[in-house]
Amino acid sequence: TPESIRQFVTLSGISKANSSSDISLLEYCIREDLKLKDKRMMAVIDPIKLVIDNYPEGQTEMLEVPNNLENETLGSRQVPFSRELYIERDDFMIEPPKKYKRLYVGNEVRLMSAYFVTATSYETDADGKVTVVHCTYDPETKSGSGFTARKVKGTIHWVNAATAGQVTVRLYEQLIDEEKGKLNADGTLNFNPNSLTVVNNCMVEPELMNAKAYDSFQFVRNGFFCVDCKDSTEGHPVYNRIVGLKSSFKLPAQA
Repeated sequence: TPESIRQFVTLSGISKANSSSDISLLEYCIREDLKLKDKRMMAVIDPIKLVIDNYPEGQTEMLEVPNNLENETLGSRQVPFSRELYIERDDFMIEPPKKYKRLYVGNEVRLMSAYFVTATSYETDADGKVTVVHCTYDPETKSGSGFTARKVKGTIHWVNAATAGQVTVRLYEQLIDEEKGKLNADGTLNFNPNSLTVVNNCMVEPELMNAKAYDSFQFVRNGFFCVDCKDSTEGHPVYNRIVGLKSSFKLPAQA
C-alpha cells in the first residue's frame, strides 16, 4: 500500500552510502497499515471436517462476528453456523505434544465467536490420515452470552461446511533461502524451493467469494491476503498472501 511504502522509507532513513534494509521492516510496515483497515475473515487453508454430534441436524443459526476487534468502526457480520464445519488440519492432533492447546480427544476449545466444543473421536482414511473429527458442544457457552463458569485455553477458527466457498490460495515465502546462504557453491543464487505453495481447496466464508481484484483481508491466524487481479474468475477468486501475521522485526528503542 502507499501508506506502508511511505512508512518503510521513513523508518529506513537516508544514507550517503549504499545500504540495504531487512525485508522484515517492509513486512512490519505492511502489517501496521493493514491491521486496522482490513476485515478479519475466517478461511481454512488445509481443511478437515468437524462434526458436532449433539448439534441439531438441519439447523443453522447466524452468529454475529466482529469484522475487526481493533477497529470497531468496521462493524460486524452475520456468519452461518451448523452441525458440520471445516477446521484447520493442524488444529487437531491424535497425539498432541505438551502445551498443545487446540483439539485432541478429550480436550475442549472455543470455536471463534461460537461455542465451546470437546473432541470425542475421529475418522481416518486408509493411510491413517485424519478426515473427520467428531465433537460435542455446550450450548451454554455461546460467545457473547456472558458464560464464565469455566474457561478454555485454545480458540480455533472455522467455516460452515454447507455454505463455505472453495478458493485457490498462494502462499509466498522468501525467494532466496538466506538461512543456507544466498549463493550456492557454484556462485548461483540459492533459491528457496518452497517460495510458492499453491493450495486449491481452501474453504472460506461466503463473503470472500464475491471479493473484487485487489480487495484485501486478514485471514484469521493465517495472514493478510488480496485478490489476484489476473487469475481470479467469477465464482473462483485467487488469493495471494501479502504477508504473514508473525513478525521478526522490532522497532528500535527510543532514546
